[in-house]
Amino acid sequence: MALALLLGASATPPGAVAEAGLRPYVVEGDAIPAPLTGTPGDAGRGRAVVADRQRGLCLLCHAGPLPEERFQGTLAPDLAGAGARWSEGQLRLRLVDGRRLNPDTIMPSYYRVDGLTRVGPGWRGKPVLTAEEIEDVVAFLATLRD
Repeated sequence: MALALLLGASATPPGAVAEAGLRPYVVEGDAIPAPLTGTPGDAGRGRAVVADRQRGLCLLCHAGPLPEERFQGTLAPDLAGAGARWSEGQLRLRLVDGRRLNPDTIMPSYYRVDGLTRVGPGWRGKPVLTAEEIEDVVAFLATLRD
């Protein structure tokens, strides 16, 4: 990790890791190249997270190739073709903390707990998605090549 930091990469804030039990990760450029869990996620479970309007809330802003889901969002890029537009590492960073790429984004940081505002009491100190769920969503989005 020290070599990555010297090369312009940054790591998970140490306080956040200890505080919320977040797994450490290294950001290299516009990506988190390594899975948070050390292993790839499951695309089927990732699809379920994306479609879940209580958990992932992805379809609130994004449309995607989930024809059974009605009332998909139009505020953010369509998820169709996401796997062709971005690498798994780029998708991972966008999910973990999109504010690193665009400080003005309206997309939530799904795996961050520090520096957030307007967080409900039940969610304070907890990421929206687990490391496993992040990897599952990355695996699903990576399959969307058309």
